[in-house]
Amino acid sequence: VLALGTPGVGKTTLGKELASRAGMTYINVGDMAKEGELYEGFDDEYDCPILDEDRVIDELEDKMSEGGVIVDYHGCDFFPERWFHIVFVLRTENSFLYDRLENRGYKGKKLQDNIQCEIFQTLYEEAMLSYREEIVHQLLSNTPEDLERNLDQIMQWIEQWMKDNN
Repeated sequence: VLALGTPGVGKTTLGKELASRAGMTYINVGDMAKEGELYEGFDDEYDCPILDEDRVIDELEDKMSEGGVIVDYHGCDFFPERWFHIVFVLRTENSFLYDRLENRGYKGKKLQDNIQCEIFQTLYEEAMLSYREEIVHQLLSNTPEDLERNLDQIMQWIEQWMKDNN
C-alpha cells in the first residue's frame, strides 16, 4: 500500500493507524531517510535535504519483497511499480492544508509551492503516470470523519485483497 500526497494531508496519521489496524508494517520514507542519512545534498531554497532515491530503493527492497507494508511519502515516481497493489493519494482543501503547513513552520516559497502542488493535483498526476490507473485512488482528507471513512475503506480493500490472494 502506498499513501502519498502533499505534506500536511494526513499520510502519517492514516498510515500509522492503518498499520495498527491491519497488522502491517508502516514505513515513513522521510523518517527512514533521516535515520539512515539517505541524502545526496541539501536544497537551500526549500531548506531541506535532497533524498537519494537509489539508496532509499536499496534500503526498502527486502522489506517490500516480504509484503504487508504501508509506505508513506509525498512522491512516488521513483518507486518500482511492482511494489504496490494499491496507491492512495490523499487530498486536502487548501484552507485546511494552509493552516496545517503554517503550523509546521512552512513559509514563503515552500508554503506556496506545496499549496500549488495540491491545487494542480501534481502528486495525483504523478501517481497516474507511475502506476496502472485502476490501482490509483484519491481520498479526501480534511476532517477526522474523513480519516475514519478512509481507514474503513482501505481496511475493506485489504481484507478483500487477502481473500483474493491467499
